[in-house]
Amino acid sequence: MALSGHKTVEVWPRAFLVALLALSATLLPTFVKARQTSGEDAGFVSFALPPNGEVFVENMRGGVQVEVGTGEQVALAASVSSMKASVSSMKQTARRKLPVTVETADGSLKIRVERATVAVAAPRVDLKLRIPASARLKIYTSDGEIEVKGIPASLDAQTLSGDLRLALPLPLDASLTAQSLNGSVALGEGIEAEGAGERVLRGKFQTRLGAGSRSVNLFSGRGRISLETLAGRTEPVETGRSVNSSRDVEAGRAGGARPSRAKEALDESSATTNARTKPQPRETPQEVDEDEVVRVESDLVTLNISVVDRASGRGLVGLTAEDFRVQEDNVEQHIEHFESAEAPFDLLLLLDLSGSTARVTETIRAAARRFVAVTRPQDRVAIITFAGDASLVSPLTSDRAALRERIDRLAPPKGDTRLHDSLAYALDYLSRDADPARRRALILMSDGLDSTLPNVTGVGSTTSYEEVRSRVQEFDGIVYTVWTNTEFYEAFSPLDIQPETYDLAHDRMEELSGAGGGAFYEVEKIEDLAGAYERVVADLGTVYSLTYRPTNKRRDGNWRAIHIRLPRRPDAVARGRRGYYAK
Repeated sequence: MALSGHKTVEVWPRAFLVALLALSATLLPTFVKARQTSGEDAGFVSFALPPNGEVFVENMRGGVQVEVGTGEQVALAASVSSMKASVSSMKQTARRKLPVTVETADGSLKIRVERATVAVAAPRVDLKLRIPASARLKIYTSDGEIEVKGIPASLDAQTLSGDLRLALPLPLDASLTAQSLNGSVALGEGIEAEGAGERVLRGKFQTRLGAGSRSVNLFSGRGRISLETLAGRTEPVETGRSVNSSRDVEAGRAGGARPSRAKEALDESSATTNARTKPQPRETPQEVDEDEVVRVESDLVTLNISVVDRASGRGLVGLTAEDFRVQEDNVEQHIEHFESAEAPFDLLLLLDLSGSTARVTETIRAAARRFVAVTRPQDRVAIITFAGDASLVSPLTSDRAALRERIDRLAPPKGDTRLHDSLAYALDYLSRDADPARRRALILMSDGLDSTLPNVTGVGSTTSYEEVRSRVQEFDGIVYTVWTNTEFYEAFSPLDIQPETYDLAHDRMEELSGAGGGAFYEVEKIEDLAGAYERVVADLGTVYSLTYRPTNKRRDGNWRAIHIRLPRRPDAVARGRRGYYAK
C-alpha cells in the first residue's frame, strides 16, 4: 500500500504478526486472537470481531485505507515509509516491535499507531484495513489521508488537515454529514440525486440518502472531503478480498501510489446498466449555511503563535513543537499538529478609504505597494477597500505585478464609514476563499471611526462592535490592526467628533488585534504607514501554528483560558489567542 507518494516498505507477515501479538500482550490480559493470511491477502493479519463490534483506528503518523465487505474478520496490514530499507533492516524493525498496538475490550477492536517521539526520527506508517459491513468504524488521523470504500454500520472519520475520500455503494443508504472547517466538500456525480452532476461547496453538507439507515459523519479541519459512488459495485465484497484489481495490488506491493477513484472503476457496461436502473427516491440534500456550522464539534483548537525575544522584541525563528507547552485551564494539552514559521499564508489587506482618510489616498496607495513588495514569495495577497461598502480590489493571488497594477487603479469608495460590516465581509471572504492548506491573516488599516460612534456622520454598520469582535475571536487565523491617527483638529463644537470618540476608536482597534491573536500598531503620521506594514510582515514570519484536541470534552459554553509557555526558551514571549468559548 502507498499513500501520498511515499516510498513504502512491505512488512514481512510473520515478523508483523509477532510484533502485534507481543505488543497486545503488554496491554491487556485478554490477548488478541490473530490469524496470518496467505495467498492474495499475504501481508494482512486477521482478527475476529463480534457482530456490530466497534473498530477504532488512530494513526497520527500516516493515512488509513479501508475496504468494507462481508464476513466477520478484520484484516490489517501496515506499511512503513523509509528512504532505504533492506530485508535485514525490516527484520530488525520487527524485533524492535512495530509502532502498532492492537487490543480488544468489550467487543471492540482498537488499533493505534504509537505517536512519534522526539528522540527517534519516526518513519511514516500507513494502515490498510478490510472490515465487515456490520462493524461500527471510527478513524482519526493528523495529516494522513483517509479513504473508505463502502459503508459500515456506522462511520465516524476525522482528520486534522488530511483529505478524506468516501466511495458509497449503490443503492445509496446513509444519513450523512460532511464538514470541512477550512476546506471544501466535493460531491461526485449522483450523490445529490440520480443523474446529478458534480459540485463543490464550503462548510457543512448534510443529507439523507435512501432510507438513511447507516450513520456517516466526516470531518476535516483543513483538508478536502470527496464523496463519490462506488460505481459498478452494488454488492459488498468479501472481507479479505481486495476491492482493487490484481494490477492495483501488484502496484501497491511495488510501492506505487494508486489512490482508487470511483470514476476509474466505471466501465461502459456498468454505466449502461446504471442508466437503466429505476431512480431511487431520496430526500432533498441540505446544504448548511456557514453560520450554522458548529465550529467546536470537531474537538480541535488551532493556535497561531507569534514568538518574540523578550529583550529586543525581535521574532524568533527555528522553533519546533517540542519548544511549546500548551495549557487549557491550567491542564497540559498534547500538540497534535505543528506548522513552522515558514509555512505559507493567505493575507488580506483591509484598507479604510472613507472620508476621514480620503485626503491621503496616494500615501495609502504607496504603503499598500510597499506591503506587497515585502511579503514573502510563498504568500498570497488579497486587497479589500471600504467606506460605505466593501470592495474587492484584488482576489488572493501570488502575482505581484497584478497586485501592483490593481493598487495603482485603487480609488476611494463612496459612502459613510462601515468598519464593522466591512471587517465581517473580509472575515467571510478569507473563510470562503482562502486555501485550506495555508494559514490566514487579516491586516486592518483604519482610524476605527465607524459611523455608529458618537458624532461620526453618516449611516454606520448594521453589525455591532460586539458581534464583529466575537467574529474576530472565532476566526481561524490572525488579525492585525494598524491604527491611523486622523484627529487633525480640536473639537470646537459639540457636533464635532470629540476626543473621547477618537480614544474609543483607538482602544477598539487595539482590542480587535488582541481578540484576533495579532499585534496592534499605532501610526501617528500616515507617512509612517509603510513602516508599520513592514513590521506586520516581519511579525508574520515568526508565527507558528499549533493544533490540539482539548482534554475537556464538555460543550458548556464556558470560556477556556489558553496559556502558552516556552520552558526551553526563557528569553521568549509567546503572543496569540488567549482562549475560546466551548460552544
